[in-house]
Amino acid sequence: MREDILSAKHEKLTKLVNAIGTAYPEKAARTHSNQAVLDSFDALSASGEKVSVVGRVRSLRVMGKIAFCHIEDGSAKLQAFVSLEALGEESFKLFKETVELGDFISVTGPVFVTKQDEKSVRAEAWQMLSKSLLPLPTEFYGLKDEEALLRRRYLDLVMNPETRELFVKKNAFWQTVRTFLSTRGFIEVQTPVLEHVPGGAEAEPFVTHHHALDQDFYLRISLELPLKRLLVGGYERVFEIGRVFRNEGIDREHLQEFDHIEFYSAYTDFETGCAMVEELYREIVRAVVGDGLTTTHEGETLDWSKPFPRVDYFEAFKKETGINLSGEVTVETLRAKADELSIKYEPAAGKGRLIDTVYKKTVRQKLVQPCILVGHPVEVSPLAKLDPANPRRTLRMQPIAGKSELGNGFAELNDPIDQRARFEAQMQLREAGDAEAQMLDEDFLQALEYGMPPAFGFGMSERLFAVLMDRSVRETVIFPPMKTKE
Repeated sequence: MREDILSAKHEKLTKLVNAIGTAYPEKAARTHSNQAVLDSFDALSASGEKVSVVGRVRSLRVMGKIAFCHIEDGSAKLQAFVSLEALGEESFKLFKETVELGDFISVTGPVFVTKQDEKSVRAEAWQMLSKSLLPLPTEFYGLKDEEALLRRRYLDLVMNPETRELFVKKNAFWQTVRTFLSTRGFIEVQTPVLEHVPGGAEAEPFVTHHHALDQDFYLRISLELPLKRLLVGGYERVFEIGRVFRNEGIDREHLQEFDHIEFYSAYTDFETGCAMVEELYREIVRAVVGDGLTTTHEGETLDWSKPFPRVDYFEAFKKETGINLSGEVTVETLRAKADELSIKYEPAAGKGRLIDTVYKKTVRQKLVQPCILVGHPVEVSPLAKLDPANPRRTLRMQPIAGKSELGNGFAELNDPIDQRARFEAQMQLREAGDAEAQMLDEDFLQALEYGMPPAFGFGMSERLFAVLMDRSVRETVIFPPMKTKE
């Protein structure tokens, strides 16, 4: 059956080529978007002005000497009325014999209202703009499998208006971030994707080879270290929105490549930075879902309108595990607790990785409403300043909602001696088998030695958008990485 459909489509293509020369013209007759016609319909009707509209054929009914079809452009659907009387025998016959669902056409004529009270264009001329050679899914079998929809996202966009709307909202998400920062004196910059030393996050990088330089490079896992170099260079407020790459597993919250924002603000203290982030998140929620400032995530209603309460890392960890991180805590103690709670961990995991693993399976599972986690242990925060009141803690914050980490902020570490010691500790973890531990970046340390002003830095990914939409991250990436089909 599918072969018959494909054969019929190619026959129609041949008929079009023989009749008009091409089914894929370079120019399209268009004077108005479909929505513009609907918005100014009364004026167009009164004046008798002819319009040319374009779009994909989404419905088609042929009844003898007349036909009705809906064409859809990027703004709206609009009905076209096609008749033998208006087109003439040759043009109407070609329309009947070649136009079908999925084709792109242009229709020209005056507007009118049908007996069914539908605003329409009376076709006095039509043009094939692009002949479809494959049937849209609903024509013969449907397309409901999520993997197939993600693999052929263009069909998901064609068939599901809610998917198209999703990415309109995602555009609003990123534009809100950009506007928020630009109006506060930040300048947007672009830093390299290829790096000699990946840094700024704990993640396993991708490796590629640069043929001209005959060197291996890493795809960046973060935007942090290049942006901090710009603070050293004299800029006070910088940000970048860009793609980062982490060679980790796929789940509801993780992808190997995703869009990420980081900003750095010199002379901004930790508390001021936290307040700025909270304000940014409300602006984002308002732009994406409206003034109600509530969203639904995995059956829970999240209220973003209230001040985000602070959750102390040490207090929450002790409450959920009984372990006091203010005292001496050994790797053996953490492994025993993980075993007791049936939490899996890597054999090479050091103290920081174990703390983080246990936290994610205990403390984070209780954090549903929007809040800010503060006071992280130094072992899990190699780039944050120490808390002057407690050297075991750092001046670090994470917005959390729906049990998900939705950002990461620091009073940035600008002491080059302290930073070197922490990098060296991370390198020891790498040598012990921790592929996600950070590498020592000698050039970055040298930059710090020239002096970096005190600063607040923050980063977040499109995971926040996924939580707001109650989707997996993969669903909210327009073309997510997929394994090739056999």
